[in-house]
Amino acid sequence: MPSVMGLLEERERAARQRVEVLQAELQEAEAVWERFVIARQTVAEVLAEPAAGEEAPPAGMVGERPARAAGPVPGSVVPAWKEGLALDSLAPDYRRLVEVLAQSGEAMDCRRLAAAVGLEVVAAKVEGVRSKAKRLVARGWLAEERSGSFSVLAGRGGGS
Repeated sequence: MPSVMGLLEERERAARQRVEVLQAELQEAEAVWERFVIARQTVAEVLAEPAAGEEAPPAGMVGERPARAAGPVPGSVVPAWKEGLALDSLAPDYRRLVEVLAQSGEAMDCRRLAAAVGLEVVAAKVEGVRSKAKRLVARGWLAEERSGSFSVLAGRGGGS
């Protein structure tokens, strides 16, 4: 008859092997997911840029229709930062991220940043914040000090 300790060790070994298999599956699934996120962001950026040889549409115009004068709409493209560009040129979600980082005065990871803007700290919300923060970095509004840690660049977090 096997000992109790022997049975426990056998079950522990089986559980550890199962965890290792699940961790490998999780890493593979995360890699696939990350590729889709990057692909979607890349396509959005390409579609937002004017084609080679074409001029960008005049400010306030989207296609043939005038854009709303009330400011950026949620989900709109993040403009590249340039001297004199006001914070209110950003869509509300992006503006909140910059304002929170400016008020804190320190770099934050995406989990802290999600909590600071009032979002539930779950993977989907944190990844949404990460995507927005990375877009703000690419457009010159934020800096990524180390992987996943964001801060406001000097002069970019001021009032509207």
